[in-house]
Amino acid sequence: MNYETLNCELSEHILTVTLNRPDKLNAFTVTMANELIALFNHASEDDAVRAIIVTGAGRAFCAGMDLAVSGNVFGLDESQHPTLQDMHERLEDPVIVKGVRDTGGRVSLSIFNCKKPVIGAINGAAVGVGVTMQLPMDIRLASEQAKFGFVFGKVGIVPEACSTWFLPRLVGLAKAMEWVHTAEIFGADEAHRAGLVKEVLPADQLMTRARELARTLAERSPTSMAMARQMMYRNSAFSHPLEAHKVESLAMFYASIEDGKEGVAAFTEKRQPAFKSRASAMPDFYPWWG
Repeated sequence: MNYETLNCELSEHILTVTLNRPDKLNAFTVTMANELIALFNHASEDDAVRAIIVTGAGRAFCAGMDLAVSGNVFGLDESQHPTLQDMHERLEDPVIVKGVRDTGGRVSLSIFNCKKPVIGAINGAAVGVGVTMQLPMDIRLASEQAKFGFVFGKVGIVPEACSTWFLPRLVGLAKAMEWVHTAEIFGADEAHRAGLVKEVLPADQLMTRARELARTLAERSPTSMAMARQMMYRNSAFSHPLEAHKVESLAMFYASIEDGKEGVAAFTEKRQPAFKSRASAMPDFYPWWG
Protein backbone atom coordinates (compact mmCIF):
# COMPACT_ATOMS: atom_id res chain seq x y z
CA MET A 1 0.00 0.00 0.00
CA ASN A 2 1.16 3.54 -0.75
CA TYR A 3 0.88 6.22 1.92
CA GLU A 4 1.21 9.98 1.88
CA THR A 5 2.57 10.36 5.43
CA LEU A 6 4.21 6.98 6.09
CA ASN A 7 7.09 4.94 4.74
CA CYS A 8 6.84 1.16 5.15
CA GLU A 9 9.42 -1.58 4.69
CA LEU A 10 8.88 -5.31 5.22
CA SER A 11 11.93 -7.49 5.84
CA GLU A 12 12.39 -10.73 7.81
CA HIS A 13 8.67 -10.61 8.72
CA ILE A 14 9.30 -7.23 10.41
CA LEU A 15 7.28 -4.25 9.17
CA THR A 16 9.10 -0.98 9.82
CA VAL A 17 6.73 2.01 9.75
CA THR A 18 8.28 5.47 9.58
CA LEU A 19 6.22 8.59 10.22
CA ASN A 20 7.36 10.60 7.23
CA ARG A 21 6.78 14.35 7.49
CA PRO A 22 10.32 15.27 8.57
CA ASP A 23 10.01 18.90 7.46
CA LYS A 24 7.08 19.21 9.92
CA LEU A 25 8.75 17.11 12.66
CA ASN A 26 6.29 14.37 11.66
CA ALA A 27 3.39 16.41 13.02
CA PHE A 28 0.17 14.41 13.19
CA THR A 29 -2.69 15.03 10.77
CA VAL A 30 -6.05 13.44 10.05
CA THR A 31 -4.48 11.90 6.95
CA MET A 32 -1.71 10.35 9.05
CA ALA A 33 -4.30 9.03 11.50
CA ASN A 34 -6.34 7.39 8.75
CA GLU A 35 -3.23 5.91 7.16
CA LEU A 36 -2.00 4.48 10.48
CA ILE A 37 -5.40 2.92 11.15
CA ALA A 38 -5.47 1.34 7.69
CA LEU A 39 -1.90 0.10 8.11
CA PHE A 40 -2.44 -1.55 11.50
CA ASN A 41 -5.72 -3.12 10.39
CA HIS A 42 -4.01 -4.56 7.32
CA ALA A 43 -0.85 -5.70 9.14
CA SER A 44 -2.96 -7.43 11.78
CA GLU A 45 -4.28 -9.86 9.15
CA ASP A 46 -1.15 -10.08 6.98
CA ASP A 47 0.68 -13.31 7.82
CA ALA A 48 3.86 -11.96 6.23
CA VAL A 49 4.04 -9.49 9.14
CA ARG A 50 5.03 -10.92 12.52
CA ALA A 51 6.29 -7.80 14.30
CA ILE A 52 6.00 -4.05 13.73
CA ILE A 53 8.44 -1.22 14.48
CA VAL A 54 7.24 2.41 14.47
CA THR A 55 9.74 5.28 14.29
CA GLY A 56 10.02 8.78 12.86
CA ALA A 57 11.92 10.28 9.93
CA GLY A 58 14.51 12.95 10.68
CA ARG A 59 15.07 14.38 14.14
CA ALA A 60 11.60 13.88 15.65
CA PHE A 61 9.30 10.97 16.33
CA CYS A 62 6.14 13.09 16.23
CA ALA A 63 5.82 16.69 17.41
CA GLY A 64 2.10 16.36 18.14
CA MET A 65 -0.87 17.58 16.15
CA ASP A 66 -0.13 19.82 13.17
CA LEU A 67 -1.59 23.09 14.43
CA ALA A 68 -1.02 24.88 11.12
CA VAL A 69 -3.90 23.26 9.22
CA SER A 70 -7.03 25.29 8.45
CA GLY A 71 -10.33 24.88 10.26
CA ASN A 72 -10.56 22.73 13.38
CA VAL A 73 -6.97 21.50 13.68
CA PHE A 74 -8.16 18.24 15.27
CA GLY A 75 -10.40 17.48 12.29
CA LEU A 76 -13.62 17.76 14.28
CA ASP A 77 -17.02 18.99 13.04
CA GLU A 78 -17.94 21.99 15.22
CA SER A 79 -21.52 22.00 13.93
CA GLN A 80 -22.30 18.87 15.93
CA HIS A 81 -23.47 18.67 19.56
CA PRO A 82 -22.50 15.12 20.57
CA THR A 83 -23.62 13.46 23.79
CA LEU A 84 -22.35 10.47 25.73
CA GLN A 85 -25.43 8.61 24.48
CA ASP A 86 -24.22 9.26 20.92
CA MET A 87 -20.87 7.73 21.82
CA HIS A 88 -22.62 4.62 23.14
CA GLU A 89 -25.21 4.22 20.40
CA ARG A 90 -23.66 5.84 17.30
CA LEU A 91 -19.95 5.17 17.76
CA GLU A 92 -19.53 3.72 14.24
CA ASP A 93 -21.87 6.21 12.56
CA PRO A 94 -19.68 7.91 9.90
CA VAL A 95 -20.86 11.30 11.11
CA ILE A 96 -19.54 10.53 14.59
CA VAL A 97 -16.40 8.78 13.32
CA LYS A 98 -15.36 11.69 11.11
CA GLY A 99 -16.66 14.61 13.11
CA VAL A 100 -16.50 13.70 16.80
CA ARG A 101 -14.21 10.79 17.57
CA ASP A 102 -10.66 11.63 18.57
CA THR A 103 -8.32 10.72 15.71
CA GLY A 104 -5.48 9.78 18.05
CA GLY A 105 -7.82 7.48 19.94
CA ARG A 106 -8.83 5.70 16.76
CA VAL A 107 -5.11 5.12 16.05
CA SER A 108 -4.48 3.83 19.58
CA LEU A 109 -7.43 1.44 19.30
CA SER A 110 -6.11 0.10 15.99
CA ILE A 111 -2.76 -0.63 17.70
CA PHE A 112 -4.51 -2.11 20.74
CA ASN A 113 -6.58 -4.44 18.51
CA CYS A 114 -3.62 -5.47 16.33
CA LYS A 115 -2.62 -9.14 16.52
CA LYS A 116 1.07 -8.36 16.04
CA PRO A 117 3.55 -7.09 18.67
CA VAL A 118 4.49 -3.43 18.17
CA ILE A 119 7.79 -1.79 19.13
CA GLY A 120 8.13 1.98 19.33
CA ALA A 121 11.60 3.26 18.40
CA ILE A 122 11.38 6.82 19.69
CA ASN A 123 14.11 8.69 17.88
CA GLY A 124 13.40 12.29 18.94
CA ALA A 125 10.70 14.67 20.13
CA ALA A 126 7.44 12.94 21.02
CA VAL A 127 4.82 15.27 22.46
CA GLY A 128 1.03 15.34 22.55
CA VAL A 129 -0.31 12.61 20.32
CA GLY A 130 3.32 11.84 19.51
CA VAL A 131 3.64 10.30 22.97
CA THR A 132 0.08 9.09 23.55
CA MET A 133 0.05 7.00 20.36
CA GLN A 134 3.03 5.05 21.78
CA LEU A 135 1.20 3.88 24.87
CA PRO A 136 -0.56 0.84 23.33
CA MET A 137 2.71 -0.35 21.81
CA ASP A 138 4.19 -3.42 23.52
CA ILE A 139 7.77 -2.18 23.95
CA ARG A 140 9.14 1.35 23.68
CA LEU A 141 12.83 2.10 23.12
CA ALA A 142 14.15 5.65 23.23
CA SER A 143 17.11 7.42 21.74
CA GLU A 144 19.15 9.55 24.13
CA GLN A 145 17.83 12.48 22.06
CA ALA A 146 14.15 11.64 22.70
CA LYS A 147 11.94 14.12 24.54
CA PHE A 148 8.43 13.49 25.82
CA GLY A 149 5.57 15.71 26.89
CA PHE A 150 1.90 15.38 27.75
CA VAL A 151 1.46 19.06 26.88
CA PHE A 152 -2.33 19.21 26.49
CA GLY A 153 -2.86 21.59 29.41
CA LYS A 154 -0.65 24.22 27.77
CA VAL A 155 -3.03 24.56 24.83
CA GLY A 156 -6.27 24.15 26.76
CA ILE A 157 -7.19 20.62 25.72
CA VAL A 158 -7.24 17.23 27.44
CA PRO A 159 -5.30 13.95 27.15
CA GLU A 160 -6.49 11.86 24.22
CA ALA A 161 -5.60 8.70 22.25
CA CYS A 162 -6.98 6.56 25.10
CA SER A 163 -4.04 7.78 27.20
CA THR A 164 -6.12 8.13 30.39
CA TRP A 165 -6.58 4.33 30.18
CA PHE A 166 -3.04 3.36 29.14
CA LEU A 167 -0.76 5.82 30.93
CA PRO A 168 -1.72 5.05 34.57
CA ARG A 169 -1.35 1.33 33.79
CA LEU A 170 2.18 1.89 32.50
CA VAL A 171 3.63 4.36 35.01
CA GLY A 172 1.12 4.52 37.87
CA LEU A 173 -1.53 7.12 38.61
CA ALA A 174 0.72 9.53 40.54
CA LYS A 175 3.31 9.84 37.74
CA ALA A 176 0.59 10.06 35.10
CA MET A 177 -1.07 12.90 37.03
CA GLU A 178 2.26 14.72 37.43
CA TRP A 179 3.12 14.56 33.74
CA VAL A 180 -0.35 15.61 32.61
CA HIS A 181 -0.84 18.40 35.15
CA THR A 182 2.60 19.98 34.74
CA ALA A 183 2.58 19.50 30.95
CA GLU A 184 6.37 19.76 31.06
CA ILE A 185 8.80 18.27 28.57
CA PHE A 186 11.02 15.52 30.04
CA GLY A 187 13.89 13.46 28.74
CA ALA A 188 14.48 9.82 27.94
CA ASP A 189 16.10 9.08 31.29
CA GLU A 190 13.00 10.14 33.23
CA ALA A 191 10.83 8.16 30.82
CA HIS A 192 13.02 5.13 31.54
CA ARG A 193 12.94 5.58 35.31
CA ALA A 194 9.14 5.75 35.25
CA GLY A 195 8.82 2.66 33.06
CA LEU A 196 7.50 4.44 29.98
CA VAL A 197 10.40 3.13 27.90
CA LYS A 198 12.35 -0.11 28.25
CA GLU A 199 15.80 1.18 27.27
CA VAL A 200 17.60 4.40 26.38
CA LEU A 201 20.14 4.01 23.59
CA PRO A 202 22.58 6.10 21.57
CA ALA A 203 20.84 7.37 18.44
CA ASP A 204 22.91 5.21 16.12
CA GLN A 205 21.96 2.05 18.03
CA LEU A 206 18.20 2.61 18.31
CA MET A 207 17.01 0.86 15.17
CA THR A 208 19.56 -1.94 15.50
CA ARG A 209 18.19 -2.74 18.96
CA ALA A 210 14.59 -2.38 17.77
CA ARG A 211 15.19 -4.86 14.94
CA GLU A 212 16.96 -7.25 17.32
CA LEU A 213 13.89 -7.28 19.57
CA ALA A 214 11.50 -7.50 16.64
CA ARG A 215 13.43 -10.43 15.19
CA THR A 216 13.03 -12.30 18.48
CA LEU A 217 9.29 -11.61 18.57
CA ALA A 218 8.90 -12.63 14.92
CA GLU A 219 10.22 -16.10 15.78
CA ARG A 220 7.39 -16.76 18.23
CA SER A 221 4.09 -18.52 17.48
CA PRO A 222 1.87 -15.98 15.69
CA THR A 223 -1.33 -17.14 17.35
CA SER A 224 0.14 -17.41 20.84
CA MET A 225 1.60 -13.90 20.51
CA ALA A 226 -1.76 -12.53 19.35
CA MET A 227 -3.66 -14.22 22.18
CA ALA A 228 -1.11 -13.29 24.87
CA ARG A 229 -1.17 -9.64 23.75
CA GLN A 230 -4.94 -9.39 24.10
CA MET A 231 -5.03 -11.48 27.29
CA MET A 232 -2.62 -9.14 29.06
CA TYR A 233 -4.65 -6.05 28.27
CA ARG A 234 -8.15 -7.43 28.59
CA ASN A 235 -7.77 -9.96 31.41
CA SER A 236 -6.04 -7.45 33.65
CA ALA A 237 -9.22 -5.33 33.54
CA PHE A 238 -11.42 -8.15 34.91
CA SER A 239 -12.71 -7.73 38.46
CA HIS A 240 -11.83 -11.32 39.48
CA PRO A 241 -9.00 -13.71 38.45
CA LEU A 242 -11.57 -16.42 37.74
CA GLU A 243 -12.54 -14.53 34.56
CA ALA A 244 -8.90 -14.56 33.45
CA HIS A 245 -8.77 -18.29 34.23
CA LYS A 246 -11.67 -18.95 31.86
CA VAL A 247 -9.96 -17.20 28.97
CA GLU A 248 -6.53 -18.66 29.75
CA SER A 249 -7.99 -22.17 29.84
CA LEU A 250 -9.36 -21.84 26.32
CA ALA A 251 -6.20 -20.16 25.03
CA MET A 252 -4.00 -22.82 26.62
CA PHE A 253 -6.17 -25.62 25.22
CA TYR A 254 -5.96 -24.39 21.63
CA ALA A 255 -2.30 -23.40 21.85
CA SER A 256 -1.38 -26.82 23.22
CA ILE A 257 -2.90 -28.70 20.29
CA GLU A 258 -1.34 -26.42 17.65
CA ASP A 259 2.01 -24.64 17.95
CA GLY A 260 2.41 -25.91 21.50
CA LYS A 261 3.15 -29.41 20.23
CA GLU A 262 5.86 -28.12 17.93
CA GLY A 263 7.29 -25.93 20.69
CA VAL A 264 7.56 -28.82 23.13
CA ALA A 265 9.09 -31.08 20.46
CA ALA A 266 11.64 -28.42 19.53
CA PHE A 267 12.57 -27.91 23.18
CA THR A 268 13.15 -31.62 23.80
CA GLU A 269 15.03 -32.03 20.52
CA LYS A 270 17.16 -28.92 21.19
CA ARG A 271 16.27 -27.15 17.95
CA GLN A 272 14.47 -24.02 16.84
CA PRO A 273 10.68 -24.48 16.54
CA ALA A 274 8.98 -24.16 13.16
CA PHE A 275 5.63 -22.67 14.11
CA LYS A 276 2.96 -22.95 11.43
CA SER A 277 -0.04 -21.12 12.89
CA ARG A 278 -1.34 -17.94 11.24
CA ALA A 279 -2.66 -14.88 13.00
CA SER A 280 -5.22 -14.55 10.21
CA ALA A 281 -6.72 -17.91 11.28
CA MET A 282 -7.18 -17.71 15.03
CA PRO A 283 -8.90 -20.39 17.17
CA ASP A 284 -12.69 -20.21 17.07
CA PHE A 285 -13.05 -18.71 20.56
CA TYR A 286 -11.06 -15.63 19.49
CA PRO A 287 -12.09 -12.84 19.91
CA TRP A 288 -13.61 -13.89 23.24
CA TRP A 289 -14.63 -10.31 24.06
CA GLY A 290 -16.98 -10.19 21.06
